[in-house]
Amino acid sequence: MEALEHQLVEFLTNLFQTIGWGGVVVIMALESANIPIPSEVTMPLSGWMLVQARGLSAWHAVWLGGLWGAVGCTIGSVISYALGAWGGRPLVERYGRYILVHEEDLEKADHWFARWGDWAAFLSRLLPIVRTFISFPAGVARMAFVRFTILSFIGSFVWCGLLALGGYYFGEHWEELRAMMRPFDLSGLANGARAVSTYTPSTATAGP
Repeated sequence: MEALEHQLVEFLTNLFQTIGWGGVVVIMALESANIPIPSEVTMPLSGWMLVQARGLSAWHAVWLGGLWGAVGCTIGSVISYALGAWGGRPLVERYGRYILVHEEDLEKADHWFARWGDWAAFLSRLLPIVRTFISFPAGVARMAFVRFTILSFIGSFVWCGLLALGGYYFGEHWEELRAMMRPFDLSGLANGARAVSTYTPSTATAGP
């Protein structure tokens, strides 16, 4: 796993050196479209390379990292939401293994939205792994699209901005931050699954 992340870091380094924040938008869009590229690697690296190494301030790390990371996340989330809204559960049954979403994921999301309603779109952006896969079930549940987009953007801004700020302060040792967060990858997913499984489903909020 760490070997794969090392290759990812090399790729991201070249990407950021070539197109700067545009690379952050692309990678974060992919992450939010069900492709598990860890933002815990992308955003701290950007905080170091695109902010601290260029002599900018911590405020720039929060603002630029939050903004461009959230733009990418929102783009990917909208794509994943659209797939869920248009394809629904039949799409999961037929192609779920290709888009990394399974029937049990939808069942957990039903509980998640039943408990938290629209705020699930915000809260999920602050959870490792869960944030990658929540948009497709949101589309299947037909959560109100405008609220989904706004809450996804705000949650992503907070998450990306904080990670970029961490990368800013850790500087060239930003990978230490990733090492600190790695244990939360699987535990975060497991805890989230346990939490949502304890609630009784209700009707998810829908609308424009």
